[in-house]
Amino acid sequence: MTRDQVLLAACGLLLVSLALCLVLLVALLRLRASSARTAAELAALSSRLDELAGRPVAPAAAIPPAAPVEFVITDLGTRAPRPAEPVRTDGPTFADIVLRETVVKAASLAHGVRRGLSPATRNRIRFEMKQEVRRARKQRRADLKAAQRDLHARQRAAMAAETLSDTREAS
Repeated sequence: MTRDQVLLAACGLLLVSLALCLVLLVALLRLRASSARTAAELAALSSRLDELAGRPVAPAAAIPPAAPVEFVITDLGTRAPRPAEPVRTDGPTFADIVLRETVVKAASLAHGVRRGLSPATRNRIRFEMKQEVRRARKQRRADLKAAQRDLHARQRAAMAAETLSDTREAS
């Protein structure tokens, strides 16, 4: 590295440091302003609380009595069964339970994959797909024929209306 490169790197580092200091200074000023606003709000709330605490309390006679409550007896003489307490398991037992569940899930997944990829299942799926493709093809053909029939009927109706108007104009 040459002396110019070192000097350039030092100037860049100095500029970055100054920018960082400026950002920190702005953040500190914003924090102080926010703190001052919070302190003012706290003082206002404290004075309001003191003002409210100095007011006399309304007498009990001014408060209307609550409506009487009727109690309905739903159970008489029976005690509710206590919920069963959860069984505490130690670490090795818990690990064994988790491992067994994992093994069961993995085995069931492997069975499902093996069954899904069996030749009989693949053949059944292939057969049903062929049937669906044939059904869709027949449906498209029927829709096309119906659309063509509709188009031809409209063209015939238009030609009939045109010839009818031509004969009226000629007479």
